[in-house]
Amino acid sequence: MKLTTRLLKARKNIALVAHDHLKDSLLNWCKTNKTHLANHDLCGTGTTGTLIKNETGLNVQAMLSGPMGGDQQIGALIAEGKIDILIFFWDPLNAVPHDPDVKALLRLATVWNIPVATNPATANALVQSSLFTNEVLIDIPDYQQYLADRVK
Repeated sequence: MKLTTRLLKARKNIALVAHDHLKDSLLNWCKTNKTHLANHDLCGTGTTGTLIKNETGLNVQAMLSGPMGGDQQIGALIAEGKIDILIFFWDPLNAVPHDPDVKALLRLATVWNIPVATNPATANALVQSSLFTNEVLIDIPDYQQYLADRVK
């Protein structure tokens, strides 16, 4: 597949997602990193986003709850180039009924080459990176070329 580039601006669009057993972990991480997160535009799945907004005072746009379609809403934003970083504390030890949606979300983040943190250590590395506060170019699929090749 041919690639093109996309500019991630200094002010990032960050999606915050956590499975039930890890909501407290993400909430605590957000509290610790509140000053870093406050400089960016935040969204999250329904329960997680609302919890973070209520407990930290951060401005988080809450989508639907994950099992009700929130994972898919965030995935759509990734595909549209409207999410720059995904912080997704997912629980590999507990199955969730919407597991296909979870896999699709992680797949889209990989396809569109956005940074993904699935645990506090990786999330810490992201916020401490120059990537978090500076503009950066990333390679992404050249969708127009992909589409042109498919309709030939």
